[in-house]
Amino acid sequence: MTKRWLTLGALALAVATGALSASAASATDPLTLDSGYVTDQADVLSPAEEEQVESRLQELTDNSSADLFVVLVDDFTSPSDSVAWADQVANDNRLGPDQYLLAIAVEGRSLYISADSSGPLSDGQLAAIEDAIAPLAGSGDWVGAITLAADEFQGDGGAGALRVTLIIVGVVAAALLIWLVVALVRRSRRNAAIRERGAMPETPDPADPFSTLTDAQVEQQAGAALVRADDAITSSREELGFAVAQYGEGATAEFSRAVDEAKAKIAEAFDLRQKLDDEIEDSIHDRRAWHIRIIRLADEIDDILDDNTEAFDELRKLQENAPQELERVRRERDQLMPLLASAAPALAALSGTYDQSALATVADNPAQAQERAALADRSIDAAAQALAAGRSGEAAFAIRTAEQAVAQAAQLVQAITALGAELSAIEAQAQALVAELEAGVTAASQLPDPAGALAAASGAVTAQLRAAHQDLLGTPRNPQRALDALTAANAQIDGAIAQGREAVDRARRAQQLLEQTLAQAGSEIRAARDFIETRRGTVGSTARTRLAAADAALTQALTLRTTEVERALSEAQRALGLAREATSAAEADLRAYSPGAYADDGWGGVFGGSASRSTGSGIGGDILGGIIGGLLAGGGGGGSSRRSSGWRSSGGFRSSGFGGGGSRGGGRGRSGGRRF
Repeated sequence: MTKRWLTLGALALAVATGALSASAASATDPLTLDSGYVTDQADVLSPAEEEQVESRLQELTDNSSADLFVVLVDDFTSPSDSVAWADQVANDNRLGPDQYLLAIAVEGRSLYISADSSGPLSDGQLAAIEDAIAPLAGSGDWVGAITLAADEFQGDGGAGALRVTLIIVGVVAAALLIWLVVALVRRSRRNAAIRERGAMPETPDPADPFSTLTDAQVEQQAGAALVRADDAITSSREELGFAVAQYGEGATAEFSRAVDEAKAKIAEAFDLRQKLDDEIEDSIHDRRAWHIRIIRLADEIDDILDDNTEAFDELRKLQENAPQELERVRRERDQLMPLLASAAPALAALSGTYDQSALATVADNPAQAQERAALADRSIDAAAQALAAGRSGEAAFAIRTAEQAVAQAAQLVQAITALGAELSAIEAQAQALVAELEAGVTAASQLPDPAGALAAASGAVTAQLRAAHQDLLGTPRNPQRALDALTAANAQIDGAIAQGREAVDRARRAQQLLEQTLAQAGSEIRAARDFIETRRGTVGSTARTRLAAADAALTQALTLRTTEVERALSEAQRALGLAREATSAAEADLRAYSPGAYADDGWGGVFGGSASRSTGSGIGGDILGGIIGGLLAGGGGGGSSRRSSGWRSSGGFRSSGFGGGGSRGGGRGRSGGRRF
């Protein structure tokens, strides 16, 4: 009985041991991936199938930014959760952010894609890939499942990327085509505008009324102006014929000259038009200039003929009222008599006071006035005879002549009186200018005159004043000559005084600038000296040399401060520049002594926050700077997130960025996984 129980126990132990062995054989702990893309621990792929999927996964690496590794095991253990198991394998094998692991439990019938949270594919995309390959895995088509996963990662075997590339290229090409069309349209419009503008100025000139007109507009105006001017000359020629017949050639001689002048101008305009119309090619600038010349000639013709038309109209009015107009002119002639009688005495009075050269413009005015009066008398008699004979046209012309002769005679007499008033006014101006010049000479004598320019100007002005006194106070006097000389002398003394005052102002400004520069240089030298003395353990000879030179330059500037302002200013500016060079050199020495910029006068500069520049050379700062520099130099490094080209022959090492061993990139832990 006992033997039988022993036998049964042995059999039960054997069965249990076998079951445990079978379970151990089918379970797999997290493992190290093989050197390729596929690690087949479940041994479900034949060599040919494994080579096929390896080739497809290599193609995925070559044609996309992602790597896909596949591990096939019987079941997941330690941990048994597919997510935790796959993430641990990925982390242990140091997969990068764009490297994915497809873990498949063949007997456990579950799968999961482990992905870094910073990878290029979203959780939704990964879940969709898991859903797509689950049916194939459920039917045992491991090659199909892996191939489909690679296709999904790559996106239709790269066709999607190609489509995106082609779309981008198409958009760029379309944009270039649109740009080209727009550029051509703009160029065409610009060329059309240039052709339309021709020689038209790009910027309008306010002084040129034609600057806003195109060549076509100028040409149109020139044609219309030429026709208008030719018609006006034709009408004026006809009017002249009637006038000659009515008033006689003597009365219309001036009108005939006006018409002849207009005909000469119209001939020039027609010559220009002929040049524009001939077979010789003209430049656009010449054509524009000739058209503008035609317009201006037409305007001149209009002005000439308009003036003479007004004269014709006035002559016709005289003819209509000839008897009344003749009586009017006789009264004006009678009123001229007292004025004529005063002309000679007025000129004599001026001659007794002023020099003859001052009276040259009116010296013969009394005689000229008498001649105009005699012409008026003859014309009045001729007009009376013409009226008596019924020749109203000749009477009108004679009345006009008498009218003008009386007016000119009166004007000649009045010019004598006007000149006397003008000479009196000039004398007053000259006297005022004399007082101004005397004050100017006094002011010039009070200004510094190291070069003698003011003295020379004052001497010349004094001589002019003496000559002016003779012209103003002597007999006869010439106030105009005195005023001209005094005006020139005034300009001379004003210029000399301005230069003298400018020199005084310049000296004052130089003195002010010197004082400012001395103060600034002294401040810079003191600051540089304090900086160097408090850091003399690190400051070299260059800074000290510049400081010594700055001290010497400042001393020299102070010595020259009151005697030679300009030299003193130069030395002060030199001292300022040298002091700044000393400070710069000292700071450079300090930076060279503490290259890491961690040193400070105490310990706070290290732990309290780094400064932009070292400001001390204390021993504590130097020690801390060296320690921190050493720590930084020996710190951790980083690596590429992509698998290196030599990884497959390196025994399974995969780059995972900075450090290694821990969770990749942004970390794993996405929810997912599928049963099949």
